Amino acid sequence: TELAALGWIGMTWPVEFGGGGRPAIDRLIIGEELIAAGAPIAAMWFADRQMGPTLIAYGRPDQQAEFLPKILSGETTWCIGMSEPDAGSDLASLKTSAVRDGDHWLINGQKIWTSFGEVADFCYLICRTSTDGPAHAGISEIIVAMDTPGIEVRPIKDMTTNRHFCEVFFTDVRVPIINLVGVEGAAFKQTMRQLEHERGGIDRLVSNQALYRLAVDRADRSDPLIRQEIAALEIGYRIGRILVIREVLRQAPVGFSAATKCFCTEHEARVAAFVARVYGAEATLWDDVVRGLTYAPGYTIMGGTSNVMRNIIGERVLGLPR
Repeated sequence: TELAALGWIGMTWPVEFGGGGRPAIDRLIIGEELIAAGAPIAAMWFADRQMGPTLIAYGRPDQQAEFLPKILSGETTWCIGMSEPDAGSDLASLKTSAVRDGDHWLINGQKIWTSFGEVADFCYLICRTSTDGPAHAGISEIIVAMDTPGIEVRPIKDMTTNRHFCEVFFTDVRVPIINLVGVEGAAFKQTMRQLEHERGGIDRLVSNQALYRLAVDRADRSDPLIRQEIAALEIGYRIGRILVIREVLRQAPVGFSAATKCFCTEHEARVAAFVARVYGAEATLWDDVVRGLTYAPGYTIMGGTSNVMRNIIGERVLGLPR
């Protein structure tokens, strides 16, 4: 709510939706500084890179009036029900179903790796409302209140005892038909657009930048190999930042966010490897370092694996055959 009071949530939303109407570059700058300072910015993510743009683009006026103000104020927390045990990078393979039952959807299925699932007020659920036609058809997006009967949330404890991710089970969950967002059966494109926002953000580049600075201060910079590695990482950071800025200024071609995400998260993985070499066995003595290093393998997986990003670049950006 402090970020909301400063006008840093929904700062890029159009004024008519209660936003600041500010250019996207402002959000990049503020987000970069907040992450560098270790400040919590989840509310900014929900508003500016995930739920806000989606509801503004595809939500009905009544949905916008109901949900946007509380996203803007930081009062509500959201999760996205996307990945499944058998449908991660291949979203079109998802099986969680929503079947019409009078004036409700009857939802059954399972989601996994759901960020904030344990604390979320609402789930933005990507599910299958039809099995007819191609695999990517028949996918819809539905808003589900997380206190609805039939929902079970199981936190996933990682190596650092963090409970950031969850499994979410839906058993005969009844949700009003009016909670559908956008066009029924046409949500694959809506979801891809949401991922464009997510993949091209500055947070894909700077999440371990503070840890990197600590490692640089600790490193033996009299070693020419260390200096060479630091130089390469500094150059990589600047390249990644340029890619993100191009996304923000809409100077990149459609689908190019995959290249941005791929480069930036692989840069973060290289940073983690550098930190591990600098600290060596002593890394286990520092909680922040342990958390950063154990979390590092996920950088190139979250939001789409690097291999999937390369497929998108080849097929959608370069027009190469499958």
